[in-house]
Amino acid sequence: MSLENEAKLVSLHADSEQAKLDLLKRCAALEQTIESGETHHQAQVALLETSKRRFTEEFENLANRIFDAKQKVFTSSSQVAIDNSLAPLRRDLGDFRKQVESTYDKENAQRNQLMGRISELQKQTLQVSSEAASLANALRGDNKAQGNWGEFILEKLLEDSGLQQGREYVVQASLKDADGRRRNPDVVVHLPEGRDIVIDAKVSLVDYEKYHNTHEEIEQNEFLKKHMQSMRAHVRGLSAKNYEHLEGVNSLDFVLLFVPIESAFLLAQNQAPEMMKDAYDLGIIMVSPSTLMVTLRTIKNLWRTDDQNRNARLIADKAGGLYDQFVLFTESLDEVSKHLERSKVALETAQKRLLTGKGNLIRRTEDLKLLGAKAKKQLVSNVLPVEDASRDSNALDASEP
Repeated sequence: MSLENEAKLVSLHADSEQAKLDLLKRCAALEQTIESGETHHQAQVALLETSKRRFTEEFENLANRIFDAKQKVFTSSSQVAIDNSLAPLRRDLGDFRKQVESTYDKENAQRNQLMGRISELQKQTLQVSSEAASLANALRGDNKAQGNWGEFILEKLLEDSGLQQGREYVVQASLKDADGRRRNPDVVVHLPEGRDIVIDAKVSLVDYEKYHNTHEEIEQNEFLKKHMQSMRAHVRGLSAKNYEHLEGVNSLDFVLLFVPIESAFLLAQNQAPEMMKDAYDLGIIMVSPSTLMVTLRTIKNLWRTDDQNRNARLIADKAGGLYDQFVLFTESLDEVSKHLERSKVALETAQKRLLTGKGNLIRRTEDLKLLGAKAKKQLVSNVLPVEDASRDSNALDASEP
């Protein structure tokens, strides 16, 4: 039993040694395989790293190329978009620049014109001032110049009032009074009803000018007194001329005394209100530019009303004539209707004699043709009577072979 066990142990030991050798061989083979796999793995890792670097470089190059291309496209499209967006603004800026330059040029031209006009106005102002001073000096010492100036102011008021010279007023009319003396009132204003108003301008300037240019109260009172005396003298002188009784003038019972200086008139009215009543008692009404303009405008309205009434009468007369003419026109239409009826009857009679009546002309002429009268033309069938048209048709059928 012990030998067998030993033999078994030896056999087991041999088997284990053989198994150990086999295992060592396998381990060696595995180690070789592992080393070979490690080497291959290292090679694969190295290849992978190389490929990764190469792919990274190619990707970077491709990304750079794509970025460059995209950047170029974006730059181009952006430039186009910017140009399209800025084109209207650029055009508007150009137009605005042209407009500003044009406006500036116009302003310069207008400024130059304005400067020229201002210079011309300054010259005219100096001239007017000089002429005004000359006029003032002339008016102070020349009664004739004062009268002409007053007549000029009066004529200017007449023009501004709208009255027509020659029709509604006359200037410096040559007239005669009851004694045969020639009188020349400044203005005779006509009224619509055949009446007239005489206006005479009177200027009292010398004492009034001294009154205003004097600061001493005593001297002012003296010049004011002389001014009032001058105004009263004008009233008496105008009353003595009896303009309301001139031949050819159907004047009212008063004459207008025109004082062209408004302030002189107001001064006289304030300082001597009784002078207005005294003048009215003499048939004189004193007026200033403002009061005279109201009077002239009233007269112009009277003329306008008279013209409207005259036009209304003319329209009524023309309307009556138009109505009479319309009546005559309707009577003429009745006559035309009667003549048309008579013409219609005559036409029917002529048609009967030609077409439908017994022994009408068409039937007779057709009978002559049937009897052998030679003719080159033939009446149309719609003109012939029915029986004649049938007869002619039968005749033509019989004549055909």
